[in-house]
Amino acid sequence: MPVLLFVLDTSASMNQRTQQGITYLDIAKSAVEIFLKLRSRDPASQGDRYMLVTSEDPPYCIKAGWKENYATFMTELKNLHAYGLTTLGQALQSAFDLLNLNRLVSGIDNYGQGRNPFFLEPALLIVITDGYKLTNINCVQEELHLPLTSSLPGSELTKEPFRWDQRLFALVLRIPGTFSSEPEPLGSIPVDDSVITQMCEVTGGHSYCIRTPKMLTQCLESLVQKVQSGVVVNFEKAGPEPNGCLEAHESSKSSGHPPWHSCRKLIYVRSNPKTGVPVGHWPIPESFWPDQNSPTLPPRTAHPVIRFFCVDHEPMIIDKLPFDKYELEPSHLTQHILARKSPLTCWQVFVASSGKCSELEHPFGYLKASTALTCVNLFVLPYNYPVLLPLLDELFKVHKLNPSPKWRQEFDEYIKSMPAYFLPVSLCISIYFYF
Repeated sequence: MPVLLFVLDTSASMNQRTQQGITYLDIAKSAVEIFLKLRSRDPASQGDRYMLVTSEDPPYCIKAGWKENYATFMTELKNLHAYGLTTLGQALQSAFDLLNLNRLVSGIDNYGQGRNPFFLEPALLIVITDGYKLTNINCVQEELHLPLTSSLPGSELTKEPFRWDQRLFALVLRIPGTFSSEPEPLGSIPVDDSVITQMCEVTGGHSYCIRTPKMLTQCLESLVQKVQSGVVVNFEKAGPEPNGCLEAHESSKSSGHPPWHSCRKLIYVRSNPKTGVPVGHWPIPESFWPDQNSPTLPPRTAHPVIRFFCVDHEPMIIDKLPFDKYELEPSHLTQHILARKSPLTCWQVFVASSGKCSELEHPFGYLKASTALTCVNLFVLPYNYPVLLPLLDELFKVHKLNPSPKWRQEFDEYIKSMPAYFLPVSLCISIYFYF
């Protein structure tokens, strides 16, 4: 059930009028209605939930939340008025708190137990603002600041206010108040340079600079396509290039490395066509070794950092052992992998510090181009699968499900080397094999 949360700037500056004599706030209201109309063409929209937040002070900024229905949402939208200050940071914090209100109770974030992509509540946050200076009762702000603390229980377990299934998009209205003789720009909508842009990029979203009504319609049509079931992960290159040339593991932006070296993008989580519920088997490892004696958990980043090594390996899958497969959103990374035209090889993926020994990294899956070279998929398997899969293959083909003492010892050693949260599934496998 996707959540579509609209954050509307209701500061006094939204009363300014465009060349058509319409206020920015009226344009924002109309944009929401157009988006809903476009979205309604998709049968999947029947399960959508709509929420509305404004830039008023909390708790009055929440106009439609978890308890309000669609009719209330539309009524509150029509009754909005523009006045007051541009407290966009507080509005975004209220929006994220609203989305995260029930996550700790539902256990969807699965803290300390690995990250399950199939445990998700996809949310699209759409901010509509004029992009002017942010203000509060004390000063004019040059940067977007969200409150550092949240009153929500469990909020301290994630470093950022958002989660990996929540993406922020901004429509920044720059429509002039007088007629212009300049022709409309062609091509894609440019990125806006306002303070909210960086926040959008950090969540895996985007900001758009809207200069004409036509551009607004184009953006809304694009945003409707962004309503996808998936989670955002941060892929980072590590280790040597395929030609053996060692490189430092740094951000592509700061070091001048190609953009595919560091890429924050969505992986699509498909639902079971019969039940409509996402299914999966294996988590993405935590970036720490779980300590059962510790009274607290270390905070995690909203997006897991998945490192990949550009060393070709043969894909590994065996019968009777489940695996998960997630398609990557098109990006510089997918373009690079597809350009290699090597669908028979893969790159293993790791999470730093996930193993018992921090200096060792064990793969939990791999990146691989599809056979038809149309997309790139992330395969998620048991932790340190290059050790487990040969053991299972030997059990089936050599021992005929009657394991030798040596095999049992090797399997026990494997069990001890994996994080504890993988054990429930692994124990089921061992019980099946032993008995």
